[in-house]
Amino acid sequence: MPQTVIPDIVLSSEERQALEGLTRAGRGRADLARRARIILKLAGGASYQDLERGLGESSRTIGKWKRRFLEARVDGLNGRYRGNTATVLTPQLEARILAWTRKPPTDGSTHWSTRKLALALKLSSHTFVQRAWQRAGLQPHRLERYMRSTDPDFETKAADVIGLYLDPPQHAAVFCLDEKTAIQALDRLDPVLPLSPGRAERHGFEYRRHGTLSLYAAFNTRTGEVIGQTAPRHTSDDFLAFLTQVVDVQPRRREIHIILDNLATHKTQKVRTFLATHPRVHLHFTPTYSSWLNQVELWFAKIERDILGRGIFTSVADLRRKILRYIRRYNDAPKPIRWAYADPSHRIA
Repeated sequence: MPQTVIPDIVLSSEERQALEGLTRAGRGRADLARRARIILKLAGGASYQDLERGLGESSRTIGKWKRRFLEARVDGLNGRYRGNTATVLTPQLEARILAWTRKPPTDGSTHWSTRKLALALKLSSHTFVQRAWQRAGLQPHRLERYMRSTDPDFETKAADVIGLYLDPPQHAAVFCLDEKTAIQALDRLDPVLPLSPGRAERHGFEYRRHGTLSLYAAFNTRTGEVIGQTAPRHTSDDFLAFLTQVVDVQPRRREIHIILDNLATHKTQKVRTFLATHPRVHLHFTPTYSSWLNQVELWFAKIERDILGRGIFTSVADLRRKILRYIRRYNDAPKPIRWAYADPSHRIA
């Protein structure tokens, strides 16, 4: 039976340039560089024995890559076996990682982790995914929520509120008013272990409830001072009592503008009657689902961080006393909120 003769290799100038480039690529794949050297040596007239001595390759390996090159030329030198993993984060691999990141995971979970995506893509290390995400600014583990206002008069109402912040009426007082409801008086059953070097403050898991109360607060946008009052509930009568307190602390002829949300207790007949007998008081309602426009919400977040979130209260009366003490101490050095646009080109008309 006649033996099959494998033809000699003849390279074009483009093929020779591509093969020499593979051998010189310092950060390229070492296996591709070895295969390119085999083809260049064979094209130069070297024998199998010469390659075995010079490159340390077996005759079987030399014949394999010679046949692959004759079949597909330079592209034939790429590996065909399953499980060939990348060792360099190429633009093609990075684009593939980012495309998979935008699709939901196949196991039913909500988002990818670096190791989970590396396993799905059969990568040798999860650091490929980590570097691709870092370059693209992607953080799949993070979630940000937003509230979309459905108010058809959003721009008109928002412009009214923002105008009171940026250009308030002369000689008028502007207050942001709201209530923080159902504040719990929680008492820990176990002693609090104080913080120490290398260890955070620790609270026991179990607690005792002593009841709840509501806090009404009016934030003066010019001075930063807060008028506060607690109540067992948040009814229209409680709201009117606090509104009366806010009006009473102002000079008799001063115009008072109050920014508040659309709670039902703010729009009852009793409130309308109060406004009719106090013509210098003007209510400005924020758009629906737009509590972020009310500056007093920022102050509520502050009191939550400072005393309510980690406080220990032995009774509702103790909770009330500590809240009012906090307000008095805060008013010793109040700070107004500096309302500004991050991007003036996005202003509401």
